[in-house]
Amino acid sequence: MNSALRNAYFIFSRSLNPTSNPSSFPLILSLHSLQSIAVSCLPLRIKRQQQPYRSPCSSFFCSSSSMAGADADAPAASSSVEKQFVDFRVQLEDSGSLRDRIRSVAMEIESSTRLMQASLLLVHQSRLAPEVLEKPKAQVGLLKSLYKRLAEILRESPGLYYRYHGDWRSETQTAVSLLAFIHWLETGELLLHPEAEEKLGLNESDFTLDVEDYLIGICFMSNELPRYVVNQVTVGDYDCPRKVLKFFTDLHAAFRMLNLRNDFLRKKFDGMKYDLRRVEEVYYDVKIRGLSATRD
Repeated sequence: MNSALRNAYFIFSRSLNPTSNPSSFPLILSLHSLQSIAVSCLPLRIKRQQQPYRSPCSSFFCSSSSMAGADADAPAASSSVEKQFVDFRVQLEDSGSLRDRIRSVAMEIESSTRLMQASLLLVHQSRLAPEVLEKPKAQVGLLKSLYKRLAEILRESPGLYYRYHGDWRSETQTAVSLLAFIHWLETGELLLHPEAEEKLGLNESDFTLDVEDYLIGICFMSNELPRYVVNQVTVGDYDCPRKVLKFFTDLHAAFRMLNLRNDFLRKKFDGMKYDLRRVEEVYYDVKIRGLSATRD
């Protein structure tokens, strides 16, 4: 800054004394120019923006207050989680108790169907006699009472029919197959779905016979027919293959009307085709040997 003022003063003095250097061009600087030169040489000062003062204790108190709030919310969250799992425990215990009661009745149904199966074995050993069917038919009333008990249990928890349906499903399919076989032995006709519901007491609005269970039971019944035909021919009933073949053909044609998926019912229907073929073979053997009593 001192050198700049010195140079400015020297130039100003030369301009006031032009005789000292007549060849130089007189340079007249105004005081305003000197002030501008002096100001331009001053160092620039950058003003820092004043920031508000923050006490180090304030951040500590804020963090401690947030931690205190989190600690206060923790017991509330823990209590809500605990309450939820207490409710889950009660629901699971109630569901397990209900399932145990259902399985207890299902075991009694299974025991009754085993007695029916044992009694029906006699129809494969000799010609059919009315007294042979009396013992298995005596179990029908017991089955109806057991399904009534099952319906009463399910009424305690409405809307849960299909949740527990698997606990008695296989027993119901077996019961339908036995009832259908007995009905065919007596009448030569198929046991219809409403008739099966009536025999088992499953004709109520909230507890019915599932259609798929009925169809699977009919497929189970068809498995008994080839064996029955062979044994009846053995004891001299040569007209039995013709009757069974007619019934079996109509039943198989009716099943073909259904659009069955790749599930258990479809597999049972595929097995019915092999049962039908076995009956056809027996009928063919009887026919070519001239043992049939009637001419088709």
